Amino acid sequence: MRGGDNQNESTASRPSGFVVLDKPEGPSSMAVVAAVRRRLRSHGKVRVGHGGTLDPLATGVLVVGVGAATRLLEQVVGAAKRYETGVDLAAFTTTDDREGERREIHAERPSIERIRAALDAMQGEVIQIPPAFSAIKIGGRRAYRLARQGDAPTMPPRIVRIDRIEVVRYEYPIVELSIDCGKGTYIRSIARDLGVALGTGGHCAWLRRTAVGPFDQTSAIPLDALPEALGPEHLRPITVLGAG
Repeated sequence: MRGGDNQNESTASRPSGFVVLDKPEGPSSMAVVAAVRRRLRSHGKVRVGHGGTLDPLATGVLVVGVGAATRLLEQVVGAAKRYETGVDLAAFTTTDDREGERREIHAERPSIERIRAALDAMQGEVIQIPPAFSAIKIGGRRAYRLARQGDAPTMPPRIVRIDRIEVVRYEYPIVELSIDCGKGTYIRSIARDLGVALGTGGHCAWLRRTAVGPFDQTSAIPLDALPEALGPEHLRPITVLGAG
């Protein structure tokens, strides 16, 4: 009986909750998860996962679940998200962001009115084609692996929800946008599709996620500010999702 009590106490003392990080440009989401896992070594084997991928190019809110909170990560993945992005209208790229091979488009500079009209048509429930350089599986293989090999995968369209797109600033060739959207939306696809609609280029020059559900950038911890040893005091409780 005493052994069972000790086991329960050990389980109860393990960290459980969310680490809300401000991911810098460069590391992958899984690299960030690994960094959190290393800082939990003193607690033994603890489950760790993230609630929605951010590309290495992207910065901003990355929610990492620890312990029992990993069971709630699907709720985080499905939560509404907010992004800020700069779209370069002068070129398309192979990756739909600035890291890909650039193809310059020489077209008339669009007016702010034309840009807003094109963005209006992209809101609501829309059909979106994900970027070829994405983690979506095609025939059991990651699309980005096929694309790197020059296989040019055909990406299946999907229905996504885009609640709001607002122009924050426009100085050609960069138009800065603020976007509220639902699960599975690719901001790189929005950038590409905007360029197609305008007859210009279109790719993400930069991308930042500012909010995921109840988590926003004001409470996010910069990755380089994480303490070397993480404990329960560094975690947001699972009740932030209304999980009881």
